[in-house]
Amino acid sequence: MVVVTTPTHEAVEYRPRRIRWVAGVSAAAVVILFTALSFGLHGATGDGMGQFERGDQTAMVGLGVLAALGILAFTRPRIWADADHVRVRNVVGNFDLPWSAVRAVRFDRNSAWAMLELHNDETVPVHALQAADKEYAVEGVRALRALHSASSS
Repeated sequence: MVVVTTPTHEAVEYRPRRIRWVAGVSAAAVVILFTALSFGLHGATGDGMGQFERGDQTAMVGLGVLAALGILAFTRPRIWADADHVRVRNVVGNFDLPWSAVRAVRFDRNSAWAMLELHNDETVPVHALQAADKEYAVEGVRALRALHSASSS
């Protein structure tokens, strides 16, 4: 968490912790696996009709890098909030909302992540505050609830 205090108000920023570590290790493992597989691409193909070339090995490594980048997309979630508004960046999609549009900050018992409940009966998932992060996520929800209640007073 990053807390920025200005003369007028406080801002907070949260990013998921556990998924960043898991995604980083997984992405590295995928690149290593695809690189190791590329060294096995030599000689004749399985049906004997062609030959594996250096380009095939390079393509295999490239596929591993692309797969790793896809895995690293799960490190993208982040939430910033201050007294005026909240910005949510999820794996797919961004939301920039004034606190006046938010009815409540929820983190239900069996939910994988926190949610912003809006006044128009929609919800916005907050992937940055995940149940896997336990106390860190609870701390984040409490900080968001404090900013939300301060903005409505």
